Amino acid sequence: MNNLTRILAVSMFVAGGWLAAMPAQAEKTIDDSAALNGVKETRSVFLIDFTNPKKTAFYLDIIRGTHEGLVRQGVKPDMVLVFIGKTVKYLSTSPDDLLAMEFEDQLASIAESSRALKKLGVRMEVCAVATRVFDVDNDTILPGMDVVGDGFISLIGWQTQGHKLVPIF
Repeated sequence: MNNLTRILAVSMFVAGGWLAAMPAQAEKTIDDSAALNGVKETRSVFLIDFTNPKKTAFYLDIIRGTHEGLVRQGVKPDMVLVFIGKTVKYLSTSPDDLLAMEFEDQLASIAESSRALKKLGVRMEVCAVATRVFDVDNDTILPGMDVVGDGFISLIGWQTQGHKLVPIF
């Protein structure tokens, strides 16, 4: 047996072993059972401060999946989302024309995710300090979201009430 044949034979043996192990890997359950051991309910407050609508749309979809994952694993989620900073510009039913034209799909996704999250019982709060700074009319904030006086005060209040902070940036 020459060296090339030997290398080929060893490679096929290794690849065959790897392929044989794949079904065992695929059957393994991936969950959060260690972290959720004995947990029946969670209380979380997400701090959301993004500078672009793509990231906002992406993470709202991820948060919806997190809620569904908790429910699927037998845990009752009590979630609050607090939007601060430039993110508030993406939560308006009347975004400026340039933003609406450039990010139409992402803004639609944000609106859809917020409707879905509201149906799931997730509370969503929008900082009035940020709406003032970024010139967003509070009357145009997406349905199902509540404008609060100060997002930082809201975060302090929810954490004082026992909600665990989940910063997203």
